Amino acid sequence: MSGPAAGTAHAATTTDVVCLGESMVTFLPSQPGRLADVPSFGRGIGGAESNVACALAAAGHRAAWVGRVGADGFGDHLVETIAGYGVDTSAVRRDPDRPTGIYFRTATDRGTGAHEVAYYRAGSAASAMSPANVPYEELFAGRILHLSGITAALSADCLALLRELTAPRPGRPLVSFDVNHRPRLWRDGDAGVLQELARRCDLVFVGEDEAEEAWGIVGAEAIRAALPEPSVVVVKRGSAGATVFASGPRPGPRSSNAGGADSAAGGAEAGEGAAQAAGRDTVTVVPALHVDVVAAVGAGDAFAAGFLSATLRGLPVRDRVRHGHLMAAAVLTVPGDLTEPPARDHADRLVALDDGAWGRLRLGPGWTAADRAHEEVRTP
Repeated sequence: MSGPAAGTAHAATTTDVVCLGESMVTFLPSQPGRLADVPSFGRGIGGAESNVACALAAAGHRAAWVGRVGADGFGDHLVETIAGYGVDTSAVRRDPDRPTGIYFRTATDRGTGAHEVAYYRAGSAASAMSPANVPYEELFAGRILHLSGITAALSADCLALLRELTAPRPGRPLVSFDVNHRPRLWRDGDAGVLQELARRCDLVFVGEDEAEEAWGIVGAEAIRAALPEPSVVVVKRGSAGATVFASGPRPGPRSSNAGGADSAAGGAEAGEGAAQAAGRDTVTVVPALHVDVVAAVGAGDAFAAGFLSATLRGLPVRDRVRHGHLMAAAVLTVPGDLTEPPARDHADRLVALDDGAWGRLRLGPGWTAADRAHEEVRTP
């Protein structure tokens, strides 16, 4: 199969979100310090897109992960672990000739100079994904297809695949794209291609810092000007929160015919800090939460999962961002990339707080197990 047929779509959608990308076995340090000094490592899993799928499944959505792993023990571990979160892994392909990727990292924040990552992914099974060997029927089976710029950096074939999947065509699901710029992966390539891909998508997540590093674009307004086509652009601004540019009303992800599916009306609703931009966008600014951080890894993927979850439920833009912040806070307060998110009713109570109470919210380890919203509302 060389590509998806025009208009490929299912009359009955049974999956909420399909995530495509590489997942790897990650080795987590037993103690802080340089990789050269760490005496032992614990095994986990890592992968932006599979992280999103796991978080969505844990939040009660029907999520699928599509990828390619080796016919080896690490591939077995990945598929079994991701499936253990409730994610559909039936479309994952096994490569008999290429290995599953692995990597080692230090315990420090990815944004600091002390952070080290040692990737062993060159020639991995996932890097062989191409327009000729992915299961298009499964990729287009969901209400949302979630992709990231990491895949584009893996190989020329992977970049060709993302160009194919982001191409406009009748009947495609809402395409979500997390820029996820990783400088180490672009040493021999042009990260400017991530802007090209983002402009072909419907919903884009991008950090202010990565837009400046990858494209030389500074500030949320300039980022939106550089990405005029997507219906929604979410600019992540670190401790300052997030700014969302939404042109509306636009259709959301197509409705599911499966019983009990959430409504996913799209469009941009006024929210906290919202103001109508000249003739195009509603701009919504939502402050970040105060979080007692345990490990600053996986937060971006969790934020995307929270935002997508609320999008599937048809919630207002402000609430989508707040759910993203809460999902990120759940991951930030544990050592690994994945954790159990707060119960939906618990998260909804926190999202419904007034601006003052939201600003006073401070979340630390164990907060997701609290029974009542007021237990977390305290002055930072």
